[in-house]
Parts: sequence; C-alpha cells; structure tokens
Amino acid sequence: MAHADFDPVLLDPTRLTIVSLLAGVQWAEFAWVKESAGLSPSALSKQISTLQSHGYVEVRKGYVGKRPRTWVNLSDGGRTALEAHAAALQRIVEESRRTASGDGDGDGDGDQ
Repeated sequence: MAHADFDPVLLDPTRLTIVSLLAGVQWAEFAWVKESAGLSPSALSKQISTLQSHGYVEVRKGYVGKRPRTWVNLSDGGRTALEAHAAALQRIVEESRRTASGDGDGDGDGDQ
C-alpha cells in the first residue's frame, strides 16, 4: 500500500471530520458544523479556508433576518477526494484482516 493513496489534505483528522459531516448534508450551517465537530469558530474557519482553497468545500454567506450566517457544502471534488481517501483506508483494514487471519505475507494466498 503506497502512502500516495491517501489525500494529504484529509490526513488531518479535523478536516476529515468536517468533510465526513458535510457528506451527509447539503449546505450545512456553520454553527451546526462547529458543534458537530467540537471546534471553536476560529478553528473551524481556518479549516474551512483550507478545504475551500483545495476546492473541497463551497461557502455561502447570507442573512437569516438581520443575523449573518455562513453555510458550507461539500463540493463534487471534495466528495471524490473523501471517497478515494476512505477507499485507501478500507484497503488498509482489508490488508490487516488478511494478515490477522494467518497469511503473514499480506498477499492473501496463505503461503507466508
């Protein structure tokens, strides 16, 4: 397994958490993402900026009544990156299971 299979942006657990949360919703409100990820507003803002600069999220600003609001959406590119990163993680899990089942060489044929 080459480490190149991993998305370097998503190796950060906080960014991985954010895109994972966004994968199940459309245009999540900033406050919801903040609370769900357990982040401070400034920490979330910094991570969203990083994800946005890589094209992984879209940001929309507006108002609800007189109160400013920010919404975040996972872009198609972000969804593709998350799926590829998750697939790389799944390959590690499968490799680990093969190794744990007694095939210590990791190729799955049982010949060690």
